[in-house]
Amino acid sequence: MVNELNALESKIAQVVSLCRALRAENAQLRQQLASAEGDKRGLFERMEAARSRLEQLAEQLPEAKSTV
Repeated sequence: MVNELNALESKIAQVVSLCRALRAENAQLRQQLASAEGDKRGLFERMEAARSRLEQLAEQLPEAKSTV
């Protein structure tokens, strides 16, 4: 009986340890995700600004004359 309780205690300790490790990993992954989402937003804003500048430059280009 004592051996069974010791084995159970050991297994519970392993589960608790694993749970703590998974919680820490989850927190780290959440931070990485938040950082990646911030980077994504920044890149999207840069792409939109570049698109807008390119559209403005395209509007300033002279029209091509057809020689047909």
